[in-house]
Parts: sequence; structure tokens; C-alpha cells
Amino acid sequence: MTQAPEGQIMSDSSEDRSTVEHLPSQKPALISDELAKIRAMVREHTSKDAKISIEFDGKLRLHVDVRNGEDVKVLAKMLPTLGTGIFHSIEVGATPHHPFFHRVSALIER
Repeated sequence: MTQAPEGQIMSDSSEDRSTVEHLPSQKPALISDELAKIRAMVREHTSKDAKISIEFDGKLRLHVDVRNGEDVKVLAKMLPTLGTGIFHSIEVGATPHHPFFHRVSALIER
């Protein structure tokens, strides 16, 4: 037994533990596996030196950074056709802190 504030005694019995709220069961492996599949699907259609990243800022976003400007055009047209259309709202721009790369971004809908 442990001493509680104000002189009350707390018990470590199983009855007391049953009142503790448990966090919902999480399955991080399933999320990681799904993200790995998305990355692999995109990797099959990009150049070897492309950098692929996924970010979550309230929405799940895919970023593909490529060196060649022609790859940008191909990716922007191809992404919406992959994975039964999970990529949408395609944007093209500069890659932050990498002046020789171009970034193609898309929202991921699952």
C-alpha cells in the first residue's frame, strides 16, 4: 500500500486498478506498413535519385523531390493514376533547402 495525499491510504489491489482508464489499443505496425506500401508504389515510378517523403500536418502529404524538370511533368500526370486515385491536389514547386531539386506534392486520401 502507498500513502495518498491528505493521509488517505491507496491500495494496489486489482479492484482499484480496474477504475483506471486505458488508452485505446494502437496498431503502429499497420500504419507503418501502409505508409511503406505507398512509398514503394511511388518508388516504382520515380528515378533512382528521387527523394520520397510522407508528412502529416493534419493531412497526409506525399513529397517527391527530383532533379530533372522532365520528371516533374511525368510525376504530376502519373500520381493521380496510382493506387486507385489516392493521390490528389498535385502541386509543383521548389524543394526547401535544395535549390537543384523540384518538388511534386500530393494529398494522400485513404
